Amino acid sequence: MAFDSSDPRAALAKSGTSSIPSRFAGAEYCCFHDVEPTSSDAGSQTWYMRGQNFVVAYSEVKDSLTFSRDQQVDEWVLLVPGSSLAKVSLEWEGEQVVVPGRSIAFVPGGSAHVVAEGSGQVVRLFTTQSSDVAELALNSDSYADAHPNVAPFVPWAEAIDGPRIHIYSLDVPKEDGRFGRIFRCSTFMVNFLDPTVGPRDTSRMSPHTHDDFEQCSLAVEGDYFHHIRWPWGTDKAQWREDDHRHCPSPSMVVIPPPAIHTSQAVGQGVNQLVDIFCPPRVDFSQKAGWVLNAKDYPSEHDSH
Repeated sequence: MAFDSSDPRAALAKSGTSSIPSRFAGAEYCCFHDVEPTSSDAGSQTWYMRGQNFVVAYSEVKDSLTFSRDQQVDEWVLLVPGSSLAKVSLEWEGEQVVVPGRSIAFVPGGSAHVVAEGSGQVVRLFTTQSSDVAELALNSDSYADAHPNVAPFVPWAEAIDGPRIHIYSLDVPKEDGRFGRIFRCSTFMVNFLDPTVGPRDTSRMSPHTHDDFEQCSLAVEGDYFHHIRWPWGTDKAQWREDDHRHCPSPSMVVIPPPAIHTSQAVGQGVNQLVDIFCPPRVDFSQKAGWVLNAKDYPSEHDSH
């Protein structure tokens, strides 16, 4: 890992893996406005993309969006990244709540119904245990065979107060020593990164790797380049060219392990990235104070 000394991730424990795998997967990209949506009507458009363990459903609401899940198999995520929507209503097993703008909600398995009204973005995250959702992904063919080097999905502990809707505001002040705004549930860890204004200082990039999990970086505002480099093993046939992919928002990239990667904001205005991991990350959980809702979803990996 190569982090600037001011980056909180510089203090993360170093990976214990030094061997280079024999096979690699490529990255998965989607600039949503460059492809036809998976589903659309007069009120909204939705694009589905997936990684090995998760599915991202990105929706742009023009007037209204209605969405239901019956007998959902596990906990899922409802993310409202902006404040422009008039109202987002969520019903789960008879419990009815309003999800404010700039909030994240964790919804247990079971039956749920969502109605979003107005104009804005709605993001839903599911594990690939929901095979019907995984089949909707625009890149589903890429995962017809499992990608190498990704650990199997194993859920984490459920909420300490049992199955219910948990809602958290994304408006958390930046704090020295803490990386972004991290929330987790039994299935996902979501880091709503601190926004930046203007292009990134290219003398302070952060190339790093992950041994056995994918990172999904979802751009909901601004403009990015994603830089990805694969290690060279003994089999030259497995070598890959570097990726330097321009991905203006809204867009997402799924970064495979153990590729070296870093993202570069290039937009002149606000740049907002959301990092998604499924299941949650151990190293982030081990950092005291980083997971903002750790008390609601305690883990054996938490710092005590």
